Amino acid sequence: MKTKAVRLYGKDDLRLEEFELPEMKDDEILAKVVSDDICMSSYKSAHAGPEHKRVPNDVAEHPTIIGHEFAGVIVKVGKKWSSEFKEGEKFSIQPALNYEGGPVGILSAPGYSYRFIGGDATYIIIPNEVMEQGCLLHYTGEGFYPASLSEPISCVIGALHANYHTTPGSYSHKMEIKDGGKLALLAGVGPMGLAMIDYVLHREDIRPSLFVITDIDQARLDRAASLYTKEKAAARGIELHYVNTGSGDAVAALKELSGGDGYDDVVVMAPVPAVIQQADAILGFDGCLNFFSGPRNPEFSAPFNFYNVHYAAHHLVGTSGGNVDDMKEALDLMGKGMDPAGLITHIGGLDAVIDTTLNLPDIPGGKKMIYTHLTMPLTAIADFAELGKSKPFYAELDRLVKAHNGLWNAEAEAFLLDHPDEV
Repeated sequence: MKTKAVRLYGKDDLRLEEFELPEMKDDEILAKVVSDDICMSSYKSAHAGPEHKRVPNDVAEHPTIIGHEFAGVIVKVGKKWSSEFKEGEKFSIQPALNYEGGPVGILSAPGYSYRFIGGDATYIIIPNEVMEQGCLLHYTGEGFYPASLSEPISCVIGALHANYHTTPGSYSHKMEIKDGGKLALLAGVGPMGLAMIDYVLHREDIRPSLFVITDIDQARLDRAASLYTKEKAAARGIELHYVNTGSGDAVAALKELSGGDGYDDVVVMAPVPAVIQQADAILGFDGCLNFFSGPRNPEFSAPFNFYNVHYAAHHLVGTSGGNVDDMKEALDLMGKGMDPAGLITHIGGLDAVIDTTLNLPDIPGGKKMIYTHLTMPLTAIADFAELGKSKPFYAELDRLVKAHNGLWNAEAEAFLLDHPDEV
């Protein structure tokens, strides 16, 4: 079977190509990709090429398919997996395999390391190790975009699960953010910040009593506040604040909101030294700083107060992705009503992947959802109304979006996929 895919050949070298997939083996699965969300991690790997930890050294000779936040439909199941997966089932994939036998060892991952599986493709061969690691997940929800977004949601779930606190007088660590504690999310209204807000407000087991979200972009803060309101948070027992830290004494203002004692948990969503220092300064006793957003520069560093590490039990953690259990938790929460549509601000077709991936930081807005069987320029949802003045297709998309509070939704997605020739 032929597939069309965006492949990585080296630094800044992405190519949209059509090629033949190999014959599927008895321990493999053939699948149709429907949606893939473009992630900053793809931007980093595209610019780094083989210097990236998940990209093979021989990528110039054996290019890999990019895209790791994807969902689709199973087309054909090899004999080994016929009792667990069926043709026609929808799926999501956890790309963090932790598989030593992969192309780059334990860091091997679909969307970075493999020649015949990745999200920015029409059809893929899912290798045996994905199923062996339990990373091919059943998805029974409505639409496809939630399944694509289950991967980034799993990353924020994993991050908060990785936080920990200590018990004075003992050496035991209690994993998780502090239940009923004070949580701050710095530079927190980008796409992944929105995912974390959504998760914090929807989880059922552990909740902070105070949740403070900062940024220096007021327009993005206002959008976040309209999606995840103080009233919704209050209904769950959470006091929610959005704070612009672009001027004034941000540390003093954030400490005042905490009651003067600082925060139990602080998550840093941008690899900026000044933001890390700000996070360090607002930690309370036994405070945990989670450095979420991975930097491109391997020499990246920032000052940290080690006096407080010693005397105030401050500590630091960092994560890079979620695991299978985190992704299952994400899918479970979406089955119970959590809709990550607020993360999405643009949609496009496979032909939009290269420019979008290479220029992702310069494109405003949130998540960019790609529908791989479409030819469509990257298009802001906010532009549907204007485009609809001359094209009925976009007018209908605009109507469907407005019927859902201005957000992307399963009904709009279905209309898009049912009318590929009208784009």
